[in-house]
Amino acid sequence: MLLDAQEIEKSFGTGAGAVRVLDGVSFTAAAGESVALTGESGSGKSTLLHLCAGLDQADAGELRIEGQALGALDDRARAALRRQVVGLVFQQFNLIPSLTAGANLAFQARLARRHDPAWCAALAERLGLETLLDRYPEQLSGGQQQRVAIGRALAVRPRLLLADEPTGNLDEATSDEVLRLMLDLVAETGAGLVMVTHSERLAARLDRRLHLSGGRIA
Repeated sequence: MLLDAQEIEKSFGTGAGAVRVLDGVSFTAAAGESVALTGESGSGKSTLLHLCAGLDQADAGELRIEGQALGALDDRARAALRRQVVGLVFQQFNLIPSLTAGANLAFQARLARRHDPAWCAALAERLGLETLLDRYPEQLSGGQQQRVAIGRALAVRPRLLLADEPTGNLDEATSDEVLRLMLDLVAETGAGLVMVTHSERLAARLDRRLHLSGGRIA
């Protein structure tokens, strides 16, 4: 099992004012499987994805990626896991302002020592970025920056791709191409994909759908 989450709990705040966002969430994602994570705003979808990426720690329960318990890893080991195993696409683009779009796209792959110029060029073409690679993030629209962020995550050929509303800033045609590209990666490499989306149309194209409601998988 690529990703295994068991009885995950997460609250924010302290004492009587604490709000429990996740209340015993359990799910798995296998290698080569695509999973859509849906739910109303505030249902904990993004929180769960952050926990799966090791960007935050659960209050209770256990998360494992390729058998490694995230709770047993220190910050450095979790960062290494993100570089080598996990690709992240979150709502914030988090592009490096001082780097061009092309350099941003290749950044994660270079950190992981997996930079493949031919693969990056293919990603740029499929994402419609080939004429924008010399521009800086401030010279790009929100949708263009999102496509760079998606390419950056795919450039490392991750074994687990975690995507939080990756098509939220894109038009329908580009959204379809981005999802096709992510699903192609799953098919070609046996990676797993967990994608948060509000789109019923896109969720229906993934292998399986999980719905978060009241802090639990409904």
